Amino acid sequence: MASTREGWRRARLETLLDLSLALAGPRREAEVVEELVQRAVGLLDARAGIAISLLRHLEPVVVVGVGWPADGGNAAWLAAAPRLAPARAGGVVRIAGTDLNLPFAEVLFAPCVWREELMGLVAVADKETRAGRAPFDEEDVTFLRSLALLAAPAIASCRALEEEQRQRLVLEEENRVLRAGASEESGLIGQSLAMRQLLELTRRVAPLDVTVLLRGESGTGKERVARLLHSLSPRQRGPFVPLNCAAVPETLLEAELFGIERGVATGVEARIGKFELANGGTLFLDEVGDLTAPLQAKLLRVVQEREVERVGGRQRVRVDARLVTATNRDLEAMMAVGTFRDDLYYRLRVVELVLPPLRDRREDIPLLARHFVRLHARRLGRGDLALSRAALELLLQHDFPGNVRELENVLEAAVALTSGSRIEVDDIRLATGVRQTVRPTSEDTLDDAVRSHVLAVLERCRGNRAFAARSLGIDRSTLYRMLVRWNATSDAQRNTTQERRYSGARNGRGAS
Repeated sequence: MASTREGWRRARLETLLDLSLALAGPRREAEVVEELVQRAVGLLDARAGIAISLLRHLEPVVVVGVGWPADGGNAAWLAAAPRLAPARAGGVVRIAGTDLNLPFAEVLFAPCVWREELMGLVAVADKETRAGRAPFDEEDVTFLRSLALLAAPAIASCRALEEEQRQRLVLEEENRVLRAGASEESGLIGQSLAMRQLLELTRRVAPLDVTVLLRGESGTGKERVARLLHSLSPRQRGPFVPLNCAAVPETLLEAELFGIERGVATGVEARIGKFELANGGTLFLDEVGDLTAPLQAKLLRVVQEREVERVGGRQRVRVDARLVTATNRDLEAMMAVGTFRDDLYYRLRVVELVLPPLRDRREDIPLLARHFVRLHARRLGRGDLALSRAALELLLQHDFPGNVRELENVLEAAVALTSGSRIEVDDIRLATGVRQTVRPTSEDTLDDAVRSHVLAVLERCRGNRAFAARSLGIDRSTLYRMLVRWNATSDAQRNTTQERRYSGARNGRGAS
């Protein structure tokens, strides 16, 4: 009997050593909690066990049970049970299962404490021996306490490492935005009634922690409005994390949004998603209308429960991010045909802000044009460039189907290409990328130049609209609208010409 007992002690000491070595390397919190409960149940010959990692307010993070009944009370209730107050204070608690409505005769609870902070609880129930059930002795109590104390710093290290990774990714995201020259004010310039109303609504909604849906055509400045919402909100010190849902392949989008666990596929490393990156800040999802039905369902669950589950993971992670979404699609029409969920639509559209297209606020074009000329002249080291009146008049004639983004791109190119101290009409024409063999006449418009350029790109892409839109820096719907408008104009001109010919021929017959 003595030799058997010495064997148990030796096995337990080896387990403690193995566990300390295993937890010394980088581990996920879920792995630490699972290792803890498996070792406790196996070395204490317990019938069942459970381990719970906790946040400061006794909010469960990871829960792993072995033989624990599914109806044995949820983890949050169990962690906060009054009978377990001594365990939460740092001691081991021995309690009858009936006191917690559990189907066990005896349960041991031990706290995972690190630097006077409760990181979690571990419990084992009903010790089983060859002779039948036996009570847990003092060596069992000491061993369980030792396991819990070993796991506590490992849990703390996991959280510190994850927070460090999150901060690194947030900084990388912010650096990317800064390198791109993003500005909260760029593109939000204007004195038109439509813009004044939009900015007023934005300022009123920003302090409220509600979900906002931004509607408008491509290039109207939806991301810049989202940044303004963030900068004027109580979350302004938190991260602003943008994600274009249409720019990420469907197979990767779920991992981008919710994160992914290590080992889901060969060579895949663990990575946290955009929702976790945006904790304490704002998550901006652009082109939300492009989400597939399965992703719409998962997004709805996150919006409702404020929890994400990483791809390949079992752990649910609490997230606290304000959600701002944007689309240029007709979501109501999509709901009518069943391609966009009604319940998700109403969750996202708590407040709706509609951005006007540039053609509906032409009075803002001079302000925007001068702003972009100054911005890109300073960036490119071109000094104080001016915009000639003729060049401005040419800009005012154009509808700008690509909206503010198209205007900025044209002026950035004009700043780079001009050789004088002023941007002239020829610089604007040259900025569209059209190569003309003859000098354009004064009747030519910027729309003619853009049309020639777009058709040339479309021909170069052999009629593939998706490739052409990507080359032009616009989306396919914008390209489609441009082609439809131009075809309609061509048809009208052709009909007018035919009518004139018919009229002339008829008049000629009458004269004869």
